[in-house]
Amino acid sequence: MKRAIVTMALAAGFASTSQAADWSNTSLAYRTGSRFAEPFNQEDIRKDILQLTHASGYTYGTNFVNLDVLLSDKTDPSSKGASSGAQEFYVVYRHTLEWGKITGKALGFGPVRDVGLTAGFDLNTKNDAGYNSKKRMLVAGPTFAFDVPGLLNVGIYGLWESNAPYSTFTQVSTPRYRYDTHPMLGAVWAFPLGSTRLSFEGYANFIGAKGKNEFGRDTAPETNIDMQLMYDVGTLVDAKPKRFRAGLAYQYWRNKFGNDSRTIAGATARTPMVKAQYQF
Repeated sequence: MKRAIVTMALAAGFASTSQAADWSNTSLAYRTGSRFAEPFNQEDIRKDILQLTHASGYTYGTNFVNLDVLLSDKTDPSSKGASSGAQEFYVVYRHTLEWGKITGKALGFGPVRDVGLTAGFDLNTKNDAGYNSKKRMLVAGPTFAFDVPGLLNVGIYGLWESNAPYSTFTQVSTPRYRYDTHPMLGAVWAFPLGSTRLSFEGYANFIGAKGKNEFGRDTAPETNIDMQLMYDVGTLVDAKPKRFRAGLAYQYWRNKFGNDSRTIAGATARTPMVKAQYQF
């Protein structure tokens, strides 16, 4: 995990060393739910998630970094026979070069305000009884920024993913395995709801099948939708707008990690959550 954090920091620093940030936003959040799911596990899982997020804009585009620390209860054990829950670290980094910022004239058409080129990566590490994921994934493709109140970005990306799991049940370590290159249609949104102090936010990823997995099974296309309705509670005590927010969240993840939910228990999650966020 140390290597993942170092890589994330270097990438973010490289993108912005030559230009000072025009704007930046950093937040710390906590969310929790009791109906998470993991493939091959028939039990509902409780998870507490700590989230550190940073977004910034500079002369040529934007940076986005997110770290989730996911702490499971004992129904997702940390190893075979353990009474403690698994721990997972998941890092996402994205950098977008925006056509309008580079050329001085936005490449807009119809409802699209501008077009950009996005590249980045996902990294994770997890200690659990059955899989111990060590995912690495590169992401690249065009992003379309829509002209709407708030934010709506939609992208079409290629994914280059690999993993090197280890099973504590069989004590077998799988050499790093590379899946077929596969597509993803991804959307990110944040819509203020008038003057209500509410904001509807989230992301949706529709991911194509990635060929055979490391055990020779066919993978299935994934749908991962994570959305939240957040209220600016800080304004009730005259705090800076969006300083303190709280709300409800929901995640729907079908065929998680490419596992076919028609034949694999726990491969689809329907998870309500509560969330609290502090913005620096």
